[in-house]
Amino acid sequence: MEALAKEHGFVLPPFCNWTPEEWKRKNHEYDEIRDNMLGWDITDCGLENWDKIGFALITLRNGNQNDPKYKKVYAEKLIMLKNGQRFPLHFHWKKSEDIINRGGGMLIIHVYNDKGDGSLSDSDVLVNSDGRSYYVPAGTGIELKPGQSITLWPHQYHDFDTVPGTGDILIGEVSMCNDDNLDNRFYEEIGRFPKIEEDEPPYRLLCNEYPKAE
Repeated sequence: MEALAKEHGFVLPPFCNWTPEEWKRKNHEYDEIRDNMLGWDITDCGLENWDKIGFALITLRNGNQNDPKYKKVYAEKLIMLKNGQRFPLHFHWKKSEDIINRGGGMLIIHVYNDKGDGSLSDSDVLVNSDGRSYYVPAGTGIELKPGQSITLWPHQYHDFDTVPGTGDILIGEVSMCNDDNLDNRFYEEIGRFPKIEEDEPPYRLLCNEYPKAE
């Protein structure tokens, strides 16, 4: 993902480059990173087939709806969806977001409305994409070329998919504050955070692995 970001001219913030040893020396001045889970993340949705299902991501900035100390009302992420990967159908209870193809292959977002009880509606879905508003049948795949985006609203089911053979995709997300612990509703019973077999020293710490400040 570091290489993909560099390829498309996206320079990562300094904290994305800190080693585990450097993190041990970071004190309370960096609590915003710890408390709001900024930095690296990876998920296989608990299905243990990461080459097919999941993605890697970085939370670049984020507020915190549960802590008034943090005033930001927005968040930004960078996501890598590898060629042949997909991320399962889900919606957010509160968060609205723009998903942007920042470069690479062709991104597909399938969209459905939620009936209100978590099931899929067969009603037409409103699509807001780069200033254009229109309706599509439930389950339509919206193709996003590099530079194109789509706005996704609360209770609007969506997934992430690729056009095979078009390459890895660098995805941007600009949204309201992000809370992966409480705001995600997956259509299928799956997990958000993976089990990790620690079989070699970590190259980068994930956002839920930071040591506490001394």
